[in-house]
Parts: sequence; C-alpha cells; structure tokens
Amino acid sequence: MSQRDVAAPSPLQPAPPSRPGGGARPSGHWLFPGILLWLGIGWGATQPLGKIATQGGAGPLALTFWQAVIGTVTLGALTLLRGRGLVFTRPALVFYAVVAALGTVLPGLTFYTSVERLPSGIMSIIISTIPLMAFPLALILGMERFDRVRFLGLVLGLAAVALIALPGTSLPDRGMIAFLPLALCGPLLYALEATFVARYGTAGMDAVQAMFGVSLVAALLTLPMMLVTGQGRVPWPVGRAEAALILSSALHGLLYATYVWLAARAGSVFAAHSSYLVTAAGMIWAMLLLGERPSVTVWLAVVVMLAGVALVQSRQPQSREVEV
Repeated sequence: MSQRDVAAPSPLQPAPPSRPGGGARPSGHWLFPGILLWLGIGWGATQPLGKIATQGGAGPLALTFWQAVIGTVTLGALTLLRGRGLVFTRPALVFYAVVAALGTVLPGLTFYTSVERLPSGIMSIIISTIPLMAFPLALILGMERFDRVRFLGLVLGLAAVALIALPGTSLPDRGMIAFLPLALCGPLLYALEATFVARYGTAGMDAVQAMFGVSLVAALLTLPMMLVTGQGRVPWPVGRAEAALILSSALHGLLYATYVWLAARAGSVFAAHSSYLVTAAGMIWAMLLLGERPSVTVWLAVVVMLAGVALVQSRQPQSREVEV
C-alpha cells in the first residue's frame, strides 16, 4: 500500500471502494487531474528516498520501525483532526495485526534489504507488479473469474520481469539478480494484504483511521525485534539519509490520505491511473536524485509492465462508496 509503512491501498494496489458508478465526473474537473499528478510524483519519489535512507547505516528493522512511527504520527494527527480515534473491537485488532504484518513489517524489511542493493528504478518497476500478483490470488480464492485479457496482462508482467532478470539485459551487476526474488516478495505481500482487505473489509473503520492503527501496531511489532538484533538507532542528527527517511515516511501518510479522498470523490478507476505515473515518476526521480541512467531494456520493461498492469486492471468492477 505502500505503500509500505502505512499499508495503504496505494495506486499500486486495488483501489478502495468509490462512489456508485465509478465517479464519472473527474474528466471535467481541473482539480482531480492535478491531484492525480501529485500522487504519481510524490509516490514515485519514495523509492529513491528509501534507497537514500539505507545509506545512513541503519538496518532494515530500524528503518521499518521509524517509518511506522512517522506514519503513526502523520495518520494519527489526521485521524484526531477529524475527531476520531482508534477502534479496539476484536475485528479491528485482527485487522491491525494482519495488515501490519503483510503490509508494513514484512514488506518493509524486504524493501530496505533489496533497495540497498538494486537500482531504485528497478524497484519502481517491481513495485508495479502488485495488481499482477493480486489477480491470481483472487482467482485461487474464488473472488474473480478467469479472464483472458487480464491473464495476458499477467503474462506481460512476467515478461517485464524477465527483461530485467535475464543475463546481459538490465542489471548493472549480475550479482544483483539474487535480490530480485526478495524484491518481488514485497509486491506479493502487498497483494496478500489487498486480498485480505477486499475479502474482509476494514472492520467498520474508515481507511485513514484503520491505517493509523496499523502503523501503531507495526511500530510495536518491530520495536522489540529491532532492539534484540541490535539495530536500534535514533535518526539524529538529521543528515541526508535521515532526512530522506523522514520525508519518505511523511509523504506516505499525506499521499495515502489524498488517495483515499480522490478515490471516494473521483472514483477508484480514475484514482488507480496514478499507478502509471508512480512508475514513470520513480524512474525520473532515480535519475535526478541518484544519477541512475536506465538502459533501453529497462525502459522497454517499463512499457511492457505498465501494459500488463493496464490489462489486469481493465475490467475491475466498481464498488460502493466509503466513508472518508
């Protein structure tokens, strides 16, 4: 939802429910396209910012913990400003625990471990595989019917990964290929999280309120693990790596709230279009912030991957309105 620290239904995940009819009004509203652009540019920046955060010497557990803490503060402030608080019913507690594990803690660890070793641009391509992984999971659980067009999208997604992984193609160092399976674990975990939420809902909570609880539980889960493994570290004084961590984490919370607002008013299909902007923006931010220069094969993989995502998302049904 990463997407990572707040387990949000990000533009890379199946979108939250929208207004009846899919909110067909956005095309004539200048504000909605502007917000869509903000989502793409902002979320795209979190991949290279995450890579910069790993350069400060903090381990994956410490980075995941502080992302959860900053996400808790950001989403908690939004929740309290809206006059709401945490829910402590049994369904809500189960939701917090499952989504914290699948959408924050585990993918946070895989992300920080792999982004330290893989180019940020490659990570921006890989993260877009979430809807491709969610589709076969939904088929297995009987939540979706087999569709040839969407299956073709899945095949294109696999072809894009192959373009990255095959010898002599995209990776500057062939030793990096060993970390591709780990990097793909993150999108798989996000897809599992999205499938859980689609099947069981948010236990009666609105989305921002629910992710506030998820972020808090994620911080509580990672704190003892961080201390036991000796990775405990306070991001102070604030240098380049610490600033990147803080900015990336705060962006997640703000972008998440913006995405939920847009999906509820403009429709989930319209909001999901930001997924294409996220990958493209992530590639451009990696070039600007990290000096990466993707090869022609990498850009081809981007085109093939986004084509696959477009096909997989092409026949997603609209759903009911959510409270925001």
